[in-house]
Amino acid sequence: MHSDKPAGQGKIWTRPFVLVILVNFLMFTSMYILLPTLPVYAQSIGGSETVAGMIVGLFTFAAVLVRPFSGNLLDSRGRKTVLLAGILIFLVSAAGYTWAYLVWMLLALRVVHGLGWGATTTAAGTVASDVIPAARRGEGMGYYGISSTIAMSVGPALGLAIIAHYSFEWLFLISVLFAAAGLICGLFINYEGIAGKSVEVSANKSGGNKPKGVIIEKSSIAPSLVLFFTAVTYGGIVTFLKPYADFRGIENIGPFFTVYALVLLFSRPVMGRMADRYGAGPLLIPGILMVAAALFTLMNASALVIFLLAAVLYGLGFGAVQPVLNALVISLAPPERRGAANATFFSAMDLGIGLGAVILGAISERVGYSMMYGSSILFALLALVIYFAVLRPRLAEGKVRGENR
Repeated sequence: MHSDKPAGQGKIWTRPFVLVILVNFLMFTSMYILLPTLPVYAQSIGGSETVAGMIVGLFTFAAVLVRPFSGNLLDSRGRKTVLLAGILIFLVSAAGYTWAYLVWMLLALRVVHGLGWGATTTAAGTVASDVIPAARRGEGMGYYGISSTIAMSVGPALGLAIIAHYSFEWLFLISVLFAAAGLICGLFINYEGIAGKSVEVSANKSGGNKPKGVIIEKSSIAPSLVLFFTAVTYGGIVTFLKPYADFRGIENIGPFFTVYALVLLFSRPVMGRMADRYGAGPLLIPGILMVAAALFTLMNASALVIFLLAAVLYGLGFGAVQPVLNALVISLAPPERRGAANATFFSAMDLGIGLGAVILGAISERVGYSMMYGSSILFALLALVIYFAVLRPRLAEGKVRGENR
């Protein structure tokens, strides 16, 4: 079983943690380079706007599909095996885009790419949770999340610059190079002596406590539901903010995402550190309320400065909610079930974003973008209700593992 008392007496910045942060950054950058550019490529080979939308949808669906199974494999087969296998699948898929001259080939590769992505990110998050000291878990997961935040800022701009000045072949090559660098970093991850056992050793080999074949971790359901309803609101932002800004006469809404990413960059570790000191409730409640305030601001936005205010509020809110819930998921789960716990958590986020885009898109067709953002406040409030009704009572019972270690 992985120990919750790693060497270093509470030290976060160990060699395995630095390496897994690098893996996360490199893989997220490889993915974000392609996120805004693959739909353009799809249209360049004859795909319709529907096909362009499927580029994102199939990738997300495949990632959601594989996460629970990869989580179970993480707990039964070992962290490093799943991590490296996921990166290899991801890398080969990215390389395959170079020869995807037909739409159906591109869509098929996108499914395989999503499978690799789901396995990789679930494994990397589990490795991070293993090597972060229990007493500093919120802070550590905040630092870990910064790597994906930076990638979210750098990747799309880099991808668009590549296709503007070079070619799609160069785009795919650079995406592959980032993934290859992630694979190399992953090969050197070995926290034997930090987590108490080799990363390849299956947890609880005696079989006394390990539930076999269970792909959902029950202890993770309550915090994952809070994240799910919060992520629904993000689905509406990432999908419909640009057409909404166009409707409001804002020519360039790009600064919204830059401000949002910068606020996340600085807020995540601070919020995580505060959660370690004061508990989850004092961060989750204002965090969810800030998400609701951001949506209300968007609902009434008519100038760029108001959109940027919404970006600050949303960054502060989501910067509190996501890492705090992630730390809770890890603390609530038995150490030998952290893989399944992370899979449950990230599946909830993927599903929330995907279903949010669909549900809020249907709402926007009936009532318009402004009222759509007003309606999405209800999902943030649902997250708050679930926290008070389900998650808070459990935390009050003192069932969080490692909180006093």
